[in-house]
Amino acid sequence: MPLVTLIGEKLAKENLEFIYLGPNNECKNCKLKTACFNLKKGGRYRIKKIRDKHHDCGVYEKGVRVVEVEELPLIAAVDTKFVEGATLKIDTECPHRACDNYMICNPMAIQRDKKYTVAKIIEKIDCPVGKKLNKVELRE
Repeated sequence: MPLVTLIGEKLAKENLEFIYLGPNNECKNCKLKTACFNLKKGGRYRIKKIRDKHHDCGVYEKGVRVVEVEELPLIAAVDTKFVEGATLKIDTECPHRACDNYMICNPMAIQRDKKYTVAKIIEKIDCPVGKKLNKVELRE
């Protein structure tokens, strides 16, 4: 069964990737909030299909659209000492915002207090400050 949620009409595009940041306080009295709040906070998702159903919404100017999404793996940079199967917390942040790897080294979807397992090593990262890093796929 597909994972179904609601997203702003202007954002409802197939293959759009997004990170669910969690419930919006403005929505606490909305009758549709369970459909909007059914994703994992910090999870990465991709819209697979846009359904015909539209709803008015007090937060999104043009309302919301029902969409089918798939959860995507979490991608991050970790020290090369961590091998596949290793468990770790992502607790470092890199201040070099101009770096091509900034979003991988500072992933929005990662919760700093949570432990993750290295599911797959994707590739080595060329770090301009000399850290030995791998781009990895993580799972909770």
